[in-house]
Amino acid sequence: MFSYIAALLGFLLLFYNPIVQFLSPSHPQIRRTPRPELNLDLLALESTTNEANQTRQSCVPDAYSVHVFSREPLVLYIENFLAPDERAHLLEISDPIFEPATITHDGGGSTQLDSTVRDSEVALVPRTDSVRCIEDRARALQGWRDEVWIEKLRVQRYGPGGHYRHHFDWSSNRGGWGRVSSFMVWVDDGDGELRGGGTAFPQLRPRRDKRWCAFVECSGDEDAASGVIFKPKPGNAVYWENFRSDGTARGYEETWHAGLPVTKGVKVGLNIWSCGRID
Repeated sequence: MFSYIAALLGFLLLFYNPIVQFLSPSHPQIRRTPRPELNLDLLALESTTNEANQTRQSCVPDAYSVHVFSREPLVLYIENFLAPDERAHLLEISDPIFEPATITHDGGGSTQLDSTVRDSEVALVPRTDSVRCIEDRARALQGWRDEVWIEKLRVQRYGPGGHYRHHFDWSSNRGGWGRVSSFMVWVDDGDGELRGGGTAFPQLRPRRDKRWCAFVECSGDEDAASGVIFKPKPGNAVYWENFRSDGTARGYEETWHAGLPVTKGVKVGLNIWSCGRID
């Protein structure tokens, strides 16, 4: 009898946390629905594998380096994600088509102008050869995930006072589908004239190692600092995952972020979003 009790106690000690997490009503497992209808006008789809291979062969070799800033959620800092020629090309093709940026409160349905929340201009750029190379690089970094698609690229321009108040990129998920990841890529800072305009994550934990001060704002006392502000360094990027991979499809609260106000000059950034099945 004692051996049975001991075995039961051992089982409970080993599996207590997984059982509680599975049964907990606060973190239910996601009920997956069939793939929703895709808005093809907003996706940067690859037609065929051959087309993807041809695009890759025509692109300049990747020269970026990656630093892991956070593992939970996954946040990567990427140096030299864009080549100088790609940055110049993005500026050229976006300049004639900028229009006031809008916001949405329902995950991409109706939109509205509200400069108190978002004060910037946006350009949905055409899929030129150079743009397709950037799309391909973003796919490759994520590992060519099943049922995940790159959205068409958007260039953002922020003049003096331009900003985007704190928000989540993921907004919501529906039946296990949503905007699974984000890149914030910095395209231009006006030859170093830019002041302000950092990308702030108030719920990310700062790092003590001073080598991060090349990429993030350092207060001198990282133990007392609140959150993280990434500097807008042209060519570099931050990548993050928006949803947990524990089967609940919950969004990470740590991805709450903002584009801080530009106090001088003009900031140009590039959004690369991926939408699809939440793993």
